[in-house]
Amino acid sequence: MEQDTILLDKVASHFDVEHPVDADVTLSYTDEDIVMIDNVKFMANPAPVRLKVNMVAFCIKGKIQAVINGQVTQFEQNQLLICPPNTTITDFLLSPDFDFKAILVSNRMLQSFLHEKMSLWTEVLYIHKMHVITFDEEDIRTFTHFYDLLNSVFTIEKQIAYKSEVVRSFLRGAFLHLCGLLKAVKQSETIIPSSVSQQGTIFQRFLDLLGKSAVKHRSVEYYASELCITPKYLSMICKKHSGKTANEWIREHTLEDIRYYLRQTDLTMTQIADRLGFPNPSFFGKYVKEHFGMTPAQFRQKNM
Repeated sequence: MEQDTILLDKVASHFDVEHPVDADVTLSYTDEDIVMIDNVKFMANPAPVRLKVNMVAFCIKGKIQAVINGQVTQFEQNQLLICPPNTTITDFLLSPDFDFKAILVSNRMLQSFLHEKMSLWTEVLYIHKMHVITFDEEDIRTFTHFYDLLNSVFTIEKQIAYKSEVVRSFLRGAFLHLCGLLKAVKQSETIIPSSVSQQGTIFQRFLDLLGKSAVKHRSVEYYASELCITPKYLSMICKKHSGKTANEWIREHTLEDIRYYLRQTDLTMTQIADRLGFPNPSFFGKYVKEHFGMTPAQFRQKNM
């Protein structure tokens, strides 16, 4: 796909924006789950934004200061900025030469990239609340190679089969490598206060339990019981650490399993419903129709 220069409000489906952002954006790739921003030229001070997806941005040059979820944060050359959904960014101050590249990724795509490593991602971002990582020269070279390979795919003029799958494979490799960096950074961090650590541990245990459960479509009461806490306390912890309720986490993981079984397996609807803990195929079909706007069979046919 050729690079497109558009106004930022053209990708507003990935943002909640208080008013239109005065900027030109160069996109190198976009689909329903991924947007790759190659460059942004701000015409005026950017408006406050609230992300609805995950954002990973790399500063090429210059620097920016902004308030991220109430915390003043500086982001400058050779640093990576990582923001999960529901992040609010306000009060921008940009240097004249500020330049960056960014990737916007939906939660469902991130989960398909990381699988069991998703727990590390959520721990670092939601519990330790680390948003900025400084790259050394070796890290810069590695991610530059990833970008150059992706760019070579984008700039091919002839039509190639499975292009989106190729893009996603490269991005999955990049995100897995990034998780390795996050793990190293986390291990070098000092211990956070015990009160936060105790709640953070419970939140992490909930995510681990959810991720490892073959049947995820269960009530908040079930998971709270497994963690020996009340449902109300579990929901409070989830909301505090991630901005999402326990029910929202359960639903996201359940939908990701449904996508996998409908797209990647030949199991019947009855077999999938049974494997995912739905009482019967009819209930499973209603659940899929409610969240995807189509029947399981239609979803499978559309994504073949």
